[in-house]
Amino acid sequence: MLYLLQGAEDFSRFVFPDSEALFKSLAHQQAPHTLFITCADSRVSPEMITQTRPGELFVCRNIGNIVPAYGEMLGGVSAVVEFAVLALNVRQIVICGHSDCGAMKGLASGATIADEMPTVHAWLRNAEAARSVVTARKLEEERVVQAMVEENIRLQLTHLRTHPAVAGRLALKQLQVQGWVYDIGQGEVSVFDEGEGVFESIPEARERLLRQGAR
Repeated sequence: MLYLLQGAEDFSRFVFPDSEALFKSLAHQQAPHTLFITCADSRVSPEMITQTRPGELFVCRNIGNIVPAYGEMLGGVSAVVEFAVLALNVRQIVICGHSDCGAMKGLASGATIADEMPTVHAWLRNAEAARSVVTARKLEEERVVQAMVEENIRLQLTHLRTHPAVAGRLALKQLQVQGWVYDIGQGEVSVFDEGEGVFESIPEARERLLRQGAR
């Protein structure tokens, strides 16, 4: 705890003064452009990955970067999505998974944690369809976890679109959604191309989005 207190003091003394104007502009309002939904994993830092400043991202973190389908498990994530879209008017939503995801490892192994961690077990049921898809492919063992990570992104994007706030803004073309996978060891992000059903590099995604007139 002393380590964290020292960090907070160092921030106040050394970091804050260099960005004081920014923080004063944020003191009474926020206008983030993106809702960033990602895993609670300590190795994933949304602001560092995207090189954004305070006030740009509205961040939602949970085990497995899961977005329950609307109506199935209304709670924190659903409230965050609704607030971000309707109150903050975010223009983009990113669901970001990552390599070596413990949630996907556990789900892929088929090991039951219902007795030991019943809440986690119930939560991961929101990704069960991803496990079923990957299991049906009969992949080599070393490919299973990464396949789970990617399939889970596809599934959570599908869930996201069931939320009325999201569906409405998508219909009006006032919102973009995107799925990412962050490779922790390589420091690289791959982007899901929903049209082709594949993950692509950032240069490939940028070129595709520019062709589509995205900003």
